[in-house]
Amino acid sequence: MYIDVLRHLRDVVGRKCPEKWRTNIWFLLHDNAPTHQSVLVKEFLAKNNVTILELPQYLVPTNLYLFPELKSALKGRHFCYATDNMKNAMEELKRLAQRDCFEGDVD
Repeated sequence: MYIDVLRHLRDVVGRKCPEKWRTNIWFLLHDNAPTHQSVLVKEFLAKNNVTILELPQYLVPTNLYLFPELKSALKGRHFCYATDNMKNAMEELKRLAQRDCFEGDVD
């Protein structure tokens, strides 16, 4: 099933960001989930020349509660450039962090 998701992602990147697809300058961030580490997935990604950025084994995000809200805020938005994606994600994370910092304050 995950390989079908990767096929769809590959097709979308090729369609929406053709310059990134042609030059192969896009990256896929993978965590250490078992499906991401399977031999079939790794073979598929190697065969399709997908560059993987893997999180180190010891890295565990401490603010996991932020990700559903971050995903929700960015849902439906598409970025062809990693810098645009990162900029928008950082702005949203800052907004969420400010909200959390001031949520408990009493005037």
